Amino acid sequence: MALDEAGLHRKLQLQELEEIRNEAYENAAIYKAKTKAWHDKLIIRKEFKVGQKVLLFQSRLRLFPGKLRSRWIGPFIVVKVFPHGAVEIQSEATSKILKVNGQRLKPYFEGFTVFSKIDLISRLDTSAWPFVCGW
Repeated sequence: MALDEAGLHRKLQLQELEEIRNEAYENAAIYKAKTKAWHDKLIIRKEFKVGQKVLLFQSRLRLFPGKLRSRWIGPFIVVKVFPHGAVEIQSEATSKILKVNGQRLKPYFEGFTVFSKIDLISRLDTSAWPFVCGW
């Protein structure tokens, strides 16, 4: 009888082990789904419009890339936007048309106008002179 009891006990242990494995698998699947939802929530979708200026990420491997060189080239002009993220762009310099993945693009913002100190002083109200000059 001891052998029969030992056999039943071993079967119970194997069933418990299988239940623990299934529970771990379910917990891993739940964790993976939550992590994916959190990651997808933080992704910023890029939408490009025809005529918009963009910069292209240059991903070619180079022997001496240079630490301080920008990896973004351009600006390019968006010619056509395809569904599923592909974008057709045209170079301003060479008028060459490229079809690239939209993930390799980022919007190009025109340079801001920089005012000189004289322009700023002339634009200020004269009643604010003591505060501006520190008098």
